[in-house]
Amino acid sequence: MIVGLLELIYHATVHNLRKTHSNALMGLFINMLQTMMLVAVFYVMYSVLGLRGAMIRGDFLLYIMSGIFLYMTQTKTMGAVVGADGPASPMMQHAPMSTFVSILSNALGALYIQILSVLVVVYIYHIAVNHVTIHNLAGVFMMLLLAWFSGIGIGMVFYALKPWFPQFATVGSTIYARANMIASGKMFVANTVPWNIIVLFSWNPLFHIIDQCRGFMFINYNPHYSNWLYPLIVSTVLLVIGFMGESYTRKHASLSWSARR
Repeated sequence: MIVGLLELIYHATVHNLRKTHSNALMGLFINMLQTMMLVAVFYVMYSVLGLRGAMIRGDFLLYIMSGIFLYMTQTKTMGAVVGADGPASPMMQHAPMSTFVSILSNALGALYIQILSVLVVVYIYHIAVNHVTIHNLAGVFMMLLLAWFSGIGIGMVFYALKPWFPQFATVGSTIYARANMIASGKMFVANTVPWNIIVLFSWNPLFHIIDQCRGFMFINYNPHYSNWLYPLIVSTVLLVIGFMGESYTRKHASLSWSARR
């Protein structure tokens, strides 16, 4: 039974990746292009504003990429979960298929694309621009997975609300993703910001993930105002709430909902 479920998740993940773009390489290239454009925009902004000296001592572009990669991972994962097939979807009429498989396959597809994008972009930067040295690679990868997990948790809340309030869920997830451009704190170093500013960002799990990631990435940075346990707890709570809401919604699912979307 478990093997059959894993096989179903695998095929659903492949189907989801193919559905996003018929050419897998083109889908990867588009995601890489979005990431590199964000990196370029932030690089130019920091250079124009003269803020490079206030950043972490180390590779400046690697500092920018650390925030962009985690932001993209959480945002893309949240969007993939929110966009998963709901209980009233025609796909749910097939016996082996379930909303759990749909959600997990979408999330795994997003993680697959993000990991490939990160590896390719960092490798190109490593061989073409500057040698990349990471202090704790395992810690950085764990923060990437935590950003992915937080994206699932947040996405599940919007996913559970979507059948009841489709426009609110879509607009709400978009607003959250746009707000995180600033609220994630990826544009500054937490240790150098006054406490009255930190409290405006400390509620955000992604703020803690990015700051902790930079602590693992750079040997001369030790984050004092963040921890990785907070986003893990918040994401787990949101995931439980989301699945509880999804379970309730599934029991009251109606095919007529598809006409409301």
